[in-house]
Amino acid sequence: MIFGKIDYINLLPFLVFMKKNLKNSSQRMSFFNKKGVPSKINKDLAGRRIDAAFISSIRSQGRDCIDLGIVAQKNVNSVLVIPGDEKIPDPASETSNALADILGYKGEVIIGDRALKAFYEYENDEIVDLAQEWNKKYNLPFVFARLCVNKHCKYVKKLQKKFLKQKIKIPMYILTAKSKISKIDKMIILEYLELISYELGKKEKKSLQIFLKSARISQFKK
Repeated sequence: MIFGKIDYINLLPFLVFMKKNLKNSSQRMSFFNKKGVPSKINKDLAGRRIDAAFISSIRSQGRDCIDLGIVAQKNVNSVLVIPGDEKIPDPASETSNALADILGYKGEVIIGDRALKAFYEYENDEIVDLAQEWNKKYNLPFVFARLCVNKHCKYVKKLQKKFLKQKIKIPMYILTAKSKISKIDKMIILEYLELISYELGKKEKKSLQIFLKSARISQFKK
């Protein structure tokens, strides 16, 4: 099974879980070999170059997906807009760019580890947390990505159930390595992961439907 890997902090618990649950070296090689930013992984799944991956919510419509995703219940600290006169999308994330459009924000969209660093560098009135603004508008969490599959759906569903039952503890050596690579303090990483949830329940699915409908309307108006 070839799993598309996005090496962002928000997926660290799932990556740790998979590392523990992959049975042999060939499985580990398949899982950790195919990686990229969300926009690249979207294309790899659509082109059937990978079997499963967390893909951007905006690209998950019409695909076989399970009830696992990357969710912010309120603020997220890692999907931001630095306000400005022009729209500057982030090439790595179509969902975040669409979210900024739907909410009516102009400026530079930044996501992931880079955004998390910027969150602590800017004053609160200089940046916009898009997940927080979505929650203010709809009183719902925001779903940034969904786990979708081309093959091995039953196996992935088993992984989903097992993952959601466990409380994943990030080993210190992995946390230290991620902190060193990202240049983000270990405590900030742990605090950030408290903002992320992964199960798609009724509220998350309702929010996703609203977003996808709004994205279609927004695209139609352009």
